[in-house]
Amino acid sequence: MQYELSYWEYDTFFRRLDAVVLGSGIVGLSAAVALKALEPSMQIAVIDRGTLPLGASTRNAGFACFGSMTELLDDLQHLPEGEVWQLVEQRWLGLQRLRARLGDAALRYEALGGFELFRTHEAEAFRQCVDRIGEFNRRMKPITGHASTYRVVPASGFGDSPFMIRNELEGQLDTGSMMRAWIRLAQENDILLLNGLTIKEVHSDGDGALLTTAAGWSIRVPLLIMATNGFSRQLMPELAVQAARNQVLITAPVPGLQLRGSYHYDRGYYYFRNVGEDRVLLGGGRHLDRLGEHTDQFGTTHLIQDALLTLLREVILPGQEVSIDRWWSGILGLGPHKSPIIKRLSPGIVAAVRMGGMGVAIGTRVGEEAAALALGK
Repeated sequence: MQYELSYWEYDTFFRRLDAVVLGSGIVGLSAAVALKALEPSMQIAVIDRGTLPLGASTRNAGFACFGSMTELLDDLQHLPEGEVWQLVEQRWLGLQRLRARLGDAALRYEALGGFELFRTHEAEAFRQCVDRIGEFNRRMKPITGHASTYRVVPASGFGDSPFMIRNELEGQLDTGSMMRAWIRLAQENDILLLNGLTIKEVHSDGDGALLTTAAGWSIRVPLLIMATNGFSRQLMPELAVQAARNQVLITAPVPGLQLRGSYHYDRGYYYFRNVGEDRVLLGGGRHLDRLGEHTDQFGTTHLIQDALLTLLREVILPGQEVSIDRWWSGILGLGPHKSPIIKRLSPGIVAAVRMGGMGVAIGTRVGEEAAALALGK
């Protein structure tokens, strides 16, 4: 729908803006709050095309995780060792910053531990992890301050999976409560939240940015922070960000559910957890169709749905009748490197994108670093 702004709309909401943050997820709201803390007099708006943050921030599994062993071993095959451990440190520090910023009560944070599941046919992968637990614990100690992050535990009740590796320091949170807390914090800081407003084009405008809306009118602003993650190339095609879809399900209540904690399987490509006392959330499987899941379109596919249901019924809840309450998908921002992009694109435009599926862990600090970069602090 095309329309023009009235005088009142333009004068009240847009004329005196000092900064716009594009994207109202974890990174965007963190950046806006950080801008306000650094420059309290700034007039800031956060714009998102979705009614809620449209991407991953309200669609993730709520894992407060920073590195399962198989994922890190896989990373060590492809990345320099120093870079791998630096990424782990960024995730760990980011989680502590998120918890400090919003508080565990608002996050509904539970320190239930993180677990990595191994099935019988994956005995070699399990052995490789066991052989390196001591080394990994030594590498983790200067990051976390804890001497023993990983340990082997029995895997009772998981079909043909006799053992697991437990990460003592991981936990889980309520994704919806987290985002409500971010929204509340932004409102308390007098930050304008504009959802349902689609930006079609972004251009550098001298020292600032020109944003053209789908309605046909434009906004000129001295400072723009792009926090659009998996959708970034729609507006900035030059950014090295690949959209990737993750599909997720949640069960109806399961009587007598014993599952507690956050679980990874197959290098983290599958993940599951309890939600409350009686539901199971399960997601992942995008590695089964990498090309098809490199998309910024929401939706589900029979291939991945079938794989998730098989894992649920054969491994997670073997021998139990279970029905699915809801399916959904989220859009990640990946790239050739696992580190985020925090970069000045022009004098008035900064990008804070490519969370690599770890937005819960790193999003808060990425937003704060983008705000500091934007203001030259």
